[in-house]
Amino acid sequence: MVTHAHPPGPPRLTEEEFGELYRRLSSRSAWASGDRGALDALTPARVAAATREVRTGRTVTLAAPVETLPGPDNPEPAKHRMSGQPGEDVSSGLHFARDSFAMNVHGDADSHLDALCHVIYDGTLHGGVAASSVTADGATALSVEAVRDGIVGRGVLLDIARLRGVPWLEPGDHVTVGDLTAAETAQHVRVTEGDLLFVRVGHRRRRAELGPWHAARERAGLHPSALEFLADRRVVVLGGDGNNDTAPSSTEGVDFPVHVLAVHAMGLHLLDYLQFEDLAPVCKAEGRWSFLCVIAPLRLPDATGSPVNPIAVL
Repeated sequence: MVTHAHPPGPPRLTEEEFGELYRRLSSRSAWASGDRGALDALTPARVAAATREVRTGRTVTLAAPVETLPGPDNPEPAKHRMSGQPGEDVSSGLHFARDSFAMNVHGDADSHLDALCHVIYDGTLHGGVAASSVTADGATALSVEAVRDGIVGRGVLLDIARLRGVPWLEPGDHVTVGDLTAAETAQHVRVTEGDLLFVRVGHRRRRAELGPWHAARERAGLHPSALEFLADRRVVVLGGDGNNDTAPSSTEGVDFPVHVLAVHAMGLHLLDYLQFEDLAPVCKAEGRWSFLCVIAPLRLPDATGSPVNPIAVL
């Protein structure tokens, strides 16, 4: 592994600088203003082309197991309850094992997809849709139902921790445009229009080896300026093994600048808290970092997101 020296972190953005970046990215992404946002670039021809990434037929999950125990990053864990009758005599005849689940979709532990209605910024959703479309009963526009047919395309994993020669980026560190382009060079891959981009910072490995921490306060992620790279390449989905946003925020007055830019300005569906510890070794062993990726959110017609288990097919 070649270790790349990491220059000093990028500067914090003022509210004015963030506003300029927001307007620039929004203007460049005006083509992605429909219900499916940037997924409009994921044409049937690009989906068909992505199937050519399949060579060995190996499948790998990009999701972490759903957790049911509380922790500093997961104070409201999913609830899993067996719903059969306790003590029921099952020694003869037909019986069914049954259970039920309830979960906070947008937490800091479980893998999930953010729909375009998830981010409300200055009174609107993506594309200028009124924030009032999100009601107490659910979202009446831009919900996860917009991706009911799934998201299938060419996935690319850029491993920033590997690039820097470390097991993980420390909380508070930023992924920059320079990191993304250097990772492309090091991994001999190029992100192209219509791709699903996955960025590994090593969040899951750090959590597994050191234990969970208060990730809402401290975590590695993308610097807002890195979204210029995604706009240049017309990426249609962004997924990370953390929240995609760095904490503390790098932007004055905006706690989740990457979410605002990606979802609200650019119409990207985000995938948060994935895990790449299964996929990265396979990519390294096979000498390639692109693959067919299949994402199938639950059909939740009025929801702002969904638990998700993306599958890489190599």
